[in-house]
Amino acid sequence: MGFGAGTASSSDGQHFPLDRRAQATWAVNPHKGSEPAISFYTHASDRYVPFHSRVIFAGASEAVHVLDGLLHHGADLAIERHHTDGGVSDHVFALCHFLGFRFAPRIPNVAGRRLHLFADMRPGPDIAPLAAQPIDERLIASHWDDVIRLAVSIRTGVTSASLMLERLGSYPRANGLVLALREIGRVERTVFTLDWIENLEERRRATRELNKAEAQNALKRAIFFHRASRIRDPGLQARGYRASALNLVASAIVLWNTTYLEAAMRHLERQRRPVPPDLLQHLSPLRWQHINLTGDYLWSDISVPKGKLRPLRLRNP
Repeated sequence: MGFGAGTASSSDGQHFPLDRRAQATWAVNPHKGSEPAISFYTHASDRYVPFHSRVIFAGASEAVHVLDGLLHHGADLAIERHHTDGGVSDHVFALCHFLGFRFAPRIPNVAGRRLHLFADMRPGPDIAPLAAQPIDERLIASHWDDVIRLAVSIRTGVTSASLMLERLGSYPRANGLVLALREIGRVERTVFTLDWIENLEERRRATRELNKAEAQNALKRAIFFHRASRIRDPGLQARGYRASALNLVASAIVLWNTTYLEAAMRHLERQRRPVPPDLLQHLSPLRWQHINLTGDYLWSDISVPKGKLRPLRLRNP
C-alpha cells in the first residue's frame, strides 16, 4: 500500500542535546533551550520514508540545507514539491524554481508578509495593503547569466546549495547577484503566497506533509534511547552515522507497519469489509507502541518470505 505519490517531501530539524564533554564547541539555539545541541535535519518523502539527513549546528539556518537533500539523496524518488515549516527565504524560492522544485513552505503570519508585483501591475483593494516595492526587472536581466551559472553549478554538483546560500547571505547588500536572486525569489514567493491565501487545499497539503514530519520526529525520539536521547559521539562524522542509523531504524519500522497494514486490509477485503478509500489517507505507519524499542538492533536478512507473516490479531465477531 502507498501513502503518497512519492513526488512530495518535507524537511525538518530535530534537536538533540550534547554530552557535557562536547558542549563547548557547539551552538545554543535560544528557541530550543539553554543547552548546547546539534540538529539532525532530515528530508522525508510523502510515503513516510526518510531519504536524507545532515547534522547541523543547533543555531544554524535550516533553509539553506533544503536543496542539498533534494538534489543529492541517492534514492529512487522524483520529488516535485517540498514543504518546510517556515524558512520562507527568497533565495531558496529562486533556486528551487531554477532547479525544478516547487518550494511550498508553511507561511506563518501571512498578514505580515509583503508581496512584490511588477511595475506595470496595479493591485486590487484586497492586495494593496500587502504590496511593497515593485520587482526590479532590469536587475534580473543584467545578472541573468550569473544566476543561470549558479544554478548549473549547484545542479551538476560543482558546489553545494547550502554553501552558496551561506556565502550569498554573507555578501554585501550591494552585490548584484545577491540582489538579482532576491528579486527572482520575490516573484516566486509572491505567486506562492497568493496561492496560499486563495487555495485552501494548498494550506491543507502543507499541513498534512508537515504533520508526517512531526510524527516521524516523535518516533525517532522514542527510538533514540527511549526518549532520553543525548548525543555523546565526539566527531561530526560519528554524529552523521548516528543520524543515518536513526533513519534506518525508523525506516525499518515504517516497512514493518506498512507490510502488516496491507495484510490487515487484504484480510478485511476477503471478509467483505473493505476499508473505505476516504479513510486510507488517515492511516499512518509511524506507530510504535507494539514494538520493543530497547535492546540491540541486529541487521541480517530481515526479508519476510511470502506467506510467512505473523498471524494477525483478530477480534472475535
